[in-house]
Amino acid sequence: MTGFVVRRFGQAVVVMIIVSIVIFGILHALPGGLVRAQLGPRATAFSVHELTIQEGLNKPIVVQYGIWAWHALQGRLGFSYKLNESVGALLSQYLPRDLLLVGISLLLAIAIAVPLGLWQGYRRNRPDDHALSALMLVFYSMPSFLLGVILIVVLNIWVDVLPSTATNFGTGLGTDISVLALPVFALCLGNVSYFSRYMRSSTVDNLLSDHVRTALAKGASPRRLLLRHVLRNSLTSTVTLIGLTLPYVLSGSLIIEALFNYPGMGLLFWNAAQDRDFPVLLGVVLVVTVATVVGNLLADLGYAALDPRIRYK
Repeated sequence: MTGFVVRRFGQAVVVMIIVSIVIFGILHALPGGLVRAQLGPRATAFSVHELTIQEGLNKPIVVQYGIWAWHALQGRLGFSYKLNESVGALLSQYLPRDLLLVGISLLLAIAIAVPLGLWQGYRRNRPDDHALSALMLVFYSMPSFLLGVILIVVLNIWVDVLPSTATNFGTGLGTDISVLALPVFALCLGNVSYFSRYMRSSTVDNLLSDHVRTALAKGASPRRLLLRHVLRNSLTSTVTLIGLTLPYVLSGSLIIEALFNYPGMGLLFWNAAQDRDFPVLLGVVLVVTVATVVGNLLADLGYAALDPRIRYK
């Protein structure tokens, strides 16, 4: 197991380097360049030339990337010239809110999807299974922003029970957590439809296996059959899926945060993209890459913990 973790950590480092190189190159290749983004379109040629030299942008791009990577290893991710604050300080301010939103929505989705998929698999091809499958297909087909708009219309405009924006949300004591409800629901429902479909499929496969038939022949009750013989084996595919879908959850949170004006890292990325604040864009992409790699590693370890037959060497 230790050798596997070390190898995966080495692969993670390589992936992060490749992603940072690609994003760094793309941002530097955008029309107008970094200097024009800071000074504006009306800047004089002299001002552009002076700032280019001052920030070292006249050096080869390989040298520029090496300087940025060395600073990033030291925790210095640059300075936001639009927000007049270091990227590290911005990430430390916005990242906890993002982790809270994504974490709650994922935990809630898993808590709903696992028993739902287990029940659907047990009740396969019956009216309640067909009804739930149709409902999950509707949620699965909806883009996250459309689901968010529907939630706003129903729960804020028609019923008026939940606020539609989370502009002033903070992570301290006394925070009104009701502003989190709609963003969490919007992220959660799509994930529930995704996870429950795989959980149902895995449950059906396990119900047809020999050890379940043997337990059923010995008179095991449906509750004992599902909880002891089916649940654990069915969770392996779902756990793997959670790690693989983490990038999509994070990208979906970007849209949801912009829609609900939630002050998280997704909204920070959205505003930075509109303002062409390149250091912030690069810092956010780096954090998302790290989170994705860590999520996949945890999924692999969770898979091995659930299935004792799996041994990583």
